[in-house]
Amino acid sequence: MKFIATLGFIGAALFVIVAANAQQGKWAGTDDQTAKSIIDMERQWAEASCTHSLIVQDILADDFQGTSPDGKRYSKKEAVEESRTSKTEARDCHLDDAKVHFFGDNTALVYGHETATRRSRDGKESTRSLIWTDTWLKRNGAWQIVAAQDMWGDCK
Repeated sequence: MKFIATLGFIGAALFVIVAANAQQGKWAGTDDQTAKSIIDMERQWAEASCTHSLIVQDILADDFQGTSPDGKRYSKKEAVEESRTSKTEARDCHLDDAKVHFFGDNTALVYGHETATRRSRDGKESTRSLIWTDTWLKRNGAWQIVAAQDMWGDCK
């Protein structure tokens, strides 16, 4: 009986240690090449409305799920289709800020902010600011976004 209790205690202790280790993260340094590469891909996505790039085809994982500012979920297929068919006129698209937080060697959260000036169907222009969090996973040697959460923010 004492053996089973000791074994249970050791198992619980190992579980807590592994779980605590899995929670450790680190902010990317300014010289981190992986973070620089991820931020460059985020910049390309932020500029895609102006450049008409299909970067989403490469950076979004096949099982990607995003949540738009209006709360609707969208898939990679829908994001690629939107990029291909969008008639939105945009200018001054740019990534304002992005910070990378790594969790181990294969997971990163990127917190960012971007702005763009768009022309609506009635011809009026407005500058919009998007604040987002993207979840990146490294699979088969390649970093891709598996989830995105977006919200509108105030322009400064």
